[in-house]
Amino acid sequence: MALFFMRKASTAELDVFYPIRPECQVDVPKTRFRLRAGKTLSARRWNAAFSEDGHLDIAKVLRRIQRGGVHPEIKGVVWEFLLGCFDPNSTFDDRNQLRQHRREQYSRLKSECQKMVPVIGSGKFLTTPIITDDGQPIEESANGNISNNGGDANHATLDKKVIQWKLFLHQIGLDVVRTDRSLVFYESQANQAKLWDILSVYAWVDNDIGYVQGMNDICSPMVILIDNEADAFWCFERAMRRLRENFRCSASSIGVQSQLSTLSQVIKTIDPKLHQHLEDLDGGEYLFAFRMLMVLFRREFSFVDSLYLWELMWAMEYNPNIFSSYEVPSGGATPSNVNDKELKQYGKFERNIVKTGYTEKHGALSVFLVASVLETKQKQLLKEATGLDDVVKILGDITGNLDAKKACNEALRIHKKYLKTVKQ
Repeated sequence: MALFFMRKASTAELDVFYPIRPECQVDVPKTRFRLRAGKTLSARRWNAAFSEDGHLDIAKVLRRIQRGGVHPEIKGVVWEFLLGCFDPNSTFDDRNQLRQHRREQYSRLKSECQKMVPVIGSGKFLTTPIITDDGQPIEESANGNISNNGGDANHATLDKKVIQWKLFLHQIGLDVVRTDRSLVFYESQANQAKLWDILSVYAWVDNDIGYVQGMNDICSPMVILIDNEADAFWCFERAMRRLRENFRCSASSIGVQSQLSTLSQVIKTIDPKLHQHLEDLDGGEYLFAFRMLMVLFRREFSFVDSLYLWELMWAMEYNPNIFSSYEVPSGGATPSNVNDKELKQYGKFERNIVKTGYTEKHGALSVFLVASVLETKQKQLLKEATGLDDVVKILGDITGNLDAKKACNEALRIHKKYLKTVKQ
């Protein structure tokens, strides 16, 4: 039955799983991803990868994902493993207990936020400010969702953390309204409110980063793929552990600055001619790649293709120590001596790093993906780009025209070439 379903789906549009609003059909990039029997990780293959008590054969799963992605039926639960929410060596009982614990923890965090702003958890959300920049209450909100300072009984001076958090809330709401609005899913106010709740609670928990535009693009797929709000929150929280430095911005620097610097070094190493040309155009800082790195190519791919790209990347970057690195302080170090059997539990990209011992902190697969895009457009950039506007235009033309699998394979090739050169 599962095989028949996949064959049927492979010939039909994947919009069946993530329907697009009729009026948006024309503007949405074409989806290239197709479900392929024998390559895509199906529900049957996924279930067969577990032992009787629940241990997951992660090596088998990674191989399948790297070949053909994940079936929409199981994307959410597979992502939880790829992002380190669960340990493949745990049992079903271990994971059920952990899931229950996390749901209770999320409920407590949400209640904490709800006491300060009762709109949270109400199925509605804010798009107008509830306090002034200095923390004074704005008595009546224009959208009618809230009044009297979001429910604070007294108007005592709020502490800095609370003020900053409350100032985020309407901005999150404005971004929620703009998030994946071509999808039927977000025609529902309840679904928009779910995204707003998760982002609002996260902004409260992560006092250091709070909320930055673009985090909505990272969170949205989790909300769509994972029904339970608490589970979606923790999946997003794990994704942010990888990406949060992208969103750290100050007056003097942007969050992805270090990755852009690594990108510059990569292109300079593997393609000095292209790097020199970009330098001559005053593009040596590679700021034109800012958006690709910030939100992991969400703008360059259709919704379905961006999900496929993400799971390919996470499978290729997978490190079996990811869960322990999040759960146990200093528990996630990669062992210095990894045998062949253990190596199979690493993704292709991570395997290259383990083999060479090169641990460039900012050398994520996404950096090499951008490098692969630049290499694909190398001839055109050298021939036609006479200014940075031309570079932006040429790279803009890739929207909807990138093949995620080819881009990842090219990124792996560039990564190997770069590591070899650096080692020499």
